[in-house]
Amino acid sequence: MSIPEFPLTGGNASSFVVRAGNTVRKPWTESTPSVQRLLKHLYDEVGDVVPKHLGKDDRGRQILEFVPGIEAMSSMPIDEADAARVGASIRALHETAASFERTEADIWTSAMRSAGDEVIGHNDLAPWNLIRDGDRWTFIDWDGAGPTTRVADLGYAARAFAQLDHEHELDESIPLLRAVLDGYDVSPEMRTALPSSMVERTEAMRDLLIDSIATGTQPWASMAVDGHADFWAGALDHLLCHRAEIELALR
Repeated sequence: MSIPEFPLTGGNASSFVVRAGNTVRKPWTESTPSVQRLLKHLYDEVGDVVPKHLGKDDRGRQILEFVPGIEAMSSMPIDEADAARVGASIRALHETAASFERTEADIWTSAMRSAGDEVIGHNDLAPWNLIRDGDRWTFIDWDGAGPTTRVADLGYAARAFAQLDHEHELDESIPLLRAVLDGYDVSPEMRTALPSSMVERTEAMRDLLIDSIATGTQPWASMAVDGHADFWAGALDHLLCHRAEIELALR
């Protein structure tokens, strides 16, 4: 007897995502074996900050555990204590990813241009990929994982969780930004580099969306037309306009 399946909404990058019992099924891609190894390594070390990857089903789809809870995006803004927890979780992921053994056979399909090759990071750590259920907080949707740097992965996440963009007041975003960095326990060097990293990652996301309109690459082209490109362009302008204030606040 087959398990009933129900579509899951909210994601943008996968062509389909369904829930079957206590599992999630989604497409198996060329990068899935590498992502599967990464998730096992992370889960073995940091536990349920990431979902369990459970292999492949008889229809050739990925099987992951279904993580119950509420998407953090639905309860923004977070408070400073929660922002600090986000930073600490990202630090734990980075420390564990640093010991992940890569192979020549690894394939990564990150959509944005790479910021470097220091660690294998999520590349989209953001409120729309964080599920909260009581004491368990889990970052989902690891299909875009790939080579990056710690400061790039953190900068992308910190901007998102602090809502450091044109739709929010700067004086409300800055305390949250500081809290994420304090939770991560950033070094002075990383703190200095973060404003530039946030600008670069925001620009990279804007470029991905805008370029996809010309190439027709999905799902990014549709997302761009639906307003995502305008958001990231506005967020980039906001960062550039307030860069001096951000740099001063992070000293």
